[in-house]
Order: sequence, then C-alpha cells, then structure tokens
Amino acid sequence: MSETLTETDIPEYPMEREASCPFAPPRQMLNSAKGLSRVRIWNGDTPWLITGHEEARALFSDARISVDDRREGFPHWNEHMLSTVEKRPRSVFTADAEEHTRFRRMLSKPFTFRRVEGLRPVIQKITDECIDEILAGPQPADIVDKLALPVPTVVISEMLGVPYEDHEFFQEHANAGLARYAAADAMQKGAMSLHQYLIDLIEKKQADPAEDAVSDLAERVNAGEISVKEAAQLGTGLLIAGHETTANVIGIGVLALLENPEQADFLRNAEDPKVIANATEELMRYLSIIQNGQRRVAIEDIEISGETIKAGEGVIIDLAPANWDAKTYPEPDKLDLSRDAGQQLGFGYGRHQCVGQQLARAELQIVFHTLLRRIPTMRLAIPFDQVPFKHDRLAYGVYELPVSW
Repeated sequence: MSETLTETDIPEYPMEREASCPFAPPRQMLNSAKGLSRVRIWNGDTPWLITGHEEARALFSDARISVDDRREGFPHWNEHMLSTVEKRPRSVFTADAEEHTRFRRMLSKPFTFRRVEGLRPVIQKITDECIDEILAGPQPADIVDKLALPVPTVVISEMLGVPYEDHEFFQEHANAGLARYAAADAMQKGAMSLHQYLIDLIEKKQADPAEDAVSDLAERVNAGEISVKEAAQLGTGLLIAGHETTANVIGIGVLALLENPEQADFLRNAEDPKVIANATEELMRYLSIIQNGQRRVAIEDIEISGETIKAGEGVIIDLAPANWDAKTYPEPDKLDLSRDAGQQLGFGYGRHQCVGQQLARAELQIVFHTLLRRIPTMRLAIPFDQVPFKHDRLAYGVYELPVSW
C-alpha cells in the first residue's frame, strides 16, 4: 500500500454511478495518475482496483495473476460467491494455466470466427423477425423485451442445443445469479435448478447427440475428459453469458444512440462492414457493463506503475474506467463511432478474454445497424431520467426501454 494512504482514506467498492451521467463510470475511478489504487470491499478486505487501460492489459496478460477463487486473498464479488466457492465445480472461469486451456478448448468449437460468420444470416433473420413484430405491434414498444433479450437468447439456445421454449426458466434463474450484493443464502434454489437443468440436458445429449455445443460437452463426458457436473458448469456459464451480457449491451446501447443522434446517423448510413464493426467496438468501450470488475489474486509479487502488488493480495480489474482512460482514449466521455476503438477491453484481454466475443460482436453489429435502418424515426418514449438502470446487477444495463417512432 502507498505510504501516504491511511486505512480511513480507502474508498468503498463498488462505487455508484452518478444519476446525471449514467453512461459514465463512477467519477472517483477516473483519471487516476497510476491507474491503480486500494479499495475496500464488502468483507473489509482491501484489494487493488485497476482503472488504467495500460495497467489492465498488463495484468490481464500476467501469469502471476490467478482467477482461482479458492485462493486465499481472492476478492469475491459478494457473500454468496464466497459461500459457494467450494460447492461449484471448476470451470473455464475459475481455472488457471493448463486446466484453463483444457476447459477453453472444450468450448471453442462453436465460437470460432468461421462458425460465427456462418451464423450471420441466422442472426439477421432473427433480428428482422423481432423488428417486424415491433413494427406490427403497439407503441411504445420495449426494446429490451422485444429485441435485446430475444435475439441473443434465440441464438445461444440454438448454438447450445437448449430448447428455446425453456428460455423463461433459464432467464429467471440466470438473472437471480447476477445480483450485485447477493447474501450467502441468496439464489441457492435457482442456481441449483439451473445446474440440474444442464445436467439433465447433458445426460440426454449423451444418449442422443445433435450438432450443438451441449452435445459437444456430452461427448467430452462420454470420453471421460470431464464430469457431468463440470460440463453442466461450463454450459451454465455459456447460457448466462451468452444472452444476459449481450442483451444488456443492446438495451443500453440503443439508449446511447438515441441520446447521440448524430452518432446514430453515422452508423445508420454506414455501408462498410469494417466501419460498422468499429462502431460496435466504440459502443462496447463507452458502455462497459460489468460493474463489479474482473476478480483476480496475485500469486507472486508484481511491480506495476510504481506500486507492488504482493502475493496473496486481491486484484479487481474494472473495465469501465479502463475503457474511459483519457491517456488511451482522448475525450472518453464522448461517444465517437469513428474513433479507433479496437483496443477496448469490454471482452477482457489475454487468455481469459470472453470465449463468445465473436458471437457477441456479430449480434451487436447486426442488431444496431438493422434497427437504426429499419426504424429511423425511433425515439425514447419516456423522459430520460425515468429510464430504469440496473444499478443493482453485476451486469449494467436498463430494465426496459420504451420507444416510439
């Protein structure tokens, strides 16, 4: 810890966003000279908070940083995550080194660039069908309910081989697991129900496989590479991450575009796929939605930006302030879809970056561009200060977004 910092100076984390600028990260996390500082979390621990873009990239790539949440000093999100740490099977999200590589290899097949590019016509069709329904229905229409949730949910259901008719069940239980301040006894029944659902589905696919990701996992179980419980944990993570995060980016992204009409016009009129792709990266930079940071623990001493992160000390890499680091992105509070945002950290960085990022990119590129073109007169149907933001969730976004046209 810096010698000039006393225990009483250490701020509480997570910090709240300001209502006057709900797209921005909390102000006290911005413009740190060193890009890292101490914070105090729910259990009194004082891990390092990483807010600088350069520092975040460096630590994401550092083998001396671990994602293993069983290690002493790991800064758990909340009381619930700590209380269940020994009950959850290891997965790609909590494994290091070769164990992580083994799990990631099992998940990579459906999410390769080539496979995802082949899905673009399917994503386009689903998007157009959702917009058809919006245009045929009453006004105002809720973008979250009618577009942001259904598109990624249908896509991930088809990829995983999860029956879409069960989407209300897994959305309910996935949402229960994303409360920002969950207590130890919270969500036990929901988490267990979702895990059992995946176990049952994997066992079904073991006997009757299809061309989908859960069948791939079932094949690994049959081959003795992983247990049914490990496969279910991997499948659960994909199911939650595959629809909830993308849905939140779509919902709050549409709001950001409505609040920046000149940027909406820029994207609406874009023809070059590379311009559309970069615009999506800028939206990801501007709207980093993971509110509690990426959690890590140091396993060796690390010298960075004039500070020493000691072995056993917790590390929280917060993507939102890192993506608003003015040293990397001048005028970070300005949504500029023409800026080069290719280094944004919304999907993480290094070996633990999001396994489904190519799928998310394809969905976001198609949904934003198609929506702006097909409903060019779209406008927010309620005052901006009445938009319900997800301050209480691990993944930021909006609960609903009524629009008219």
